[in-house]
Amino acid sequence: MLILQGVTYVHPNRDLLFADINLVINKHDKVALIGNNGAGKSTLLKLLSGNLYPSIGHVKAGSKPYCVPQIFGQFNDHSIAKALGVEDKLMALNEILEGNVTDRNMTVLDDDWAIEERCKEALTHWKLDEFDLSQKMATLSGGQKTKVFLAGIIIHRPEIVLLDEPSNHLDTLGRSMLYDYIKATTNTLVVVSHDRALLNLLNAVYELGPKGITVYGGNYDFYAEQKTIESNALDQDLKSKEKALRKAKEIERESLERQQKLDARGKKKQEKAGVPTIFMNTLRNNAEKSTSRVKGVHAEKVGAISQGLSELRATLPDMDKMKMGFDNSVLHRGKILITAKDVNFGYDDQLLWKQDLSFQITSGERIAIKGANGSGKTTLIKMILGELQPRAGTIDRAGVKAIYIDQDYSLIDNKLSVYEQAQAYNSGALQEHDIKIRLNRFLFTKEYWDKPCSALSGGEKMRLMLCSLTISNQAPDIIVLDEPTNNLDIQNIEILTAAINEYKGTLLVISHDEYFLKQINVEHSMAIA
Repeated sequence: MLILQGVTYVHPNRDLLFADINLVINKHDKVALIGNNGAGKSTLLKLLSGNLYPSIGHVKAGSKPYCVPQIFGQFNDHSIAKALGVEDKLMALNEILEGNVTDRNMTVLDDDWAIEERCKEALTHWKLDEFDLSQKMATLSGGQKTKVFLAGIIIHRPEIVLLDEPSNHLDTLGRSMLYDYIKATTNTLVVVSHDRALLNLLNAVYELGPKGITVYGGNYDFYAEQKTIESNALDQDLKSKEKALRKAKEIERESLERQQKLDARGKKKQEKAGVPTIFMNTLRNNAEKSTSRVKGVHAEKVGAISQGLSELRATLPDMDKMKMGFDNSVLHRGKILITAKDVNFGYDDQLLWKQDLSFQITSGERIAIKGANGSGKTTLIKMILGELQPRAGTIDRAGVKAIYIDQDYSLIDNKLSVYEQAQAYNSGALQEHDIKIRLNRFLFTKEYWDKPCSALSGGEKMRLMLCSLTISNQAPDIIVLDEPTNNLDIQNIEILTAAINEYKGTLLVISHDEYFLKQINVEHSMAIA
């Protein structure tokens, strides 16, 4: 069991991250922890793991949780054994087997005589047989590092497991193995992830937001349905408030017009009756006061409705505030763009692929390029784009404009400010105010315009990249997405999905996220090995 009681966390710079979080996760529960970037999901996992302490409140765990981290750089100088926290125990076992039976070695081993066998079993299970426990973590790929820490679950046999974006670096086979573990395990699980296929395997969704944690008693699809219901209710509230505001303004206008007519009619009568000037001035002052009172009453009503409307609009999901407006590619659908015949690539005498590749790409297609980690998917993309030439075979390219979008959004120039980055794509000679309107549309308000791009998060870079593409006078004929969702939260994945679905050109995608591929309507795949 995991319990959070009145937990508040304040950053060292005194910025409040979240306040008064209360949460109970029961034994064998499998829950998703989701929220926008910066909401504090990873911090909350660190609090649950005991690696961080709350500013206020208490965290209680039934047993010590085991954590699979999202970032591995801090382990690069460690051996696999040290990263997994078993180095001392393995050394103690080896010394005992060599006859050095000291109290210290016996205490460190703690009667865990099967530790070495469990380590081998765990590495074998996660397809890491070729690695020795003494090997440095720095020599492993991102996916292999993830598998090392997943292997730690078999080694340590914890009751509580915390997973921070566990599928980020895994290929299709690795993801399948992770999904199988989640389905089969009786461990208590808390999972931070943007992988919707994974989230659908969990039995509750905990959403961390500005108001704390909201619990949805179902998987991700159930959560999405509930959010749609909430969004529709919000939309109805907005329409109702907008209608009430229009009505209030109409009544205000009619009341003022009626009051003004009454005042004018009264003035004419008084003039005809020859009312003395001093009394006329008094009557005029009274009429002005009456009109002012009418204005005040209606202004108060209109103001109250306007404020309520502004507050409602502030709660709109960010995606609903954005407008994509992509221009279409000028190419007609079905035009042949790329023709490859028996192509291969390699270094020295070693070819990359077991079989030569032959394929054709036509305008308007949506293709997923699939293969295991290290199979050469990015190399194939660079050949398609003309950045690399094949070692064997031929590849013909039509004269097309292509954009390559990687998981780090390298199209963004970190040396530029947000405004300068947008202006760099201004091939249509838009005025400064037009550029800033577009930036606002993509949630870059005035406070962002002079901010350096280097200070933006992954999600912010993605939005700025989309904004820049909409500023460009002509949409690219081909967009290539290389693992575009790895560094995004769910909200920003949905923004990217909406933008890509507005795009009418040719799409090539490298992604292990099957849910994302389905959402962007990928038509077929190209498998390489």
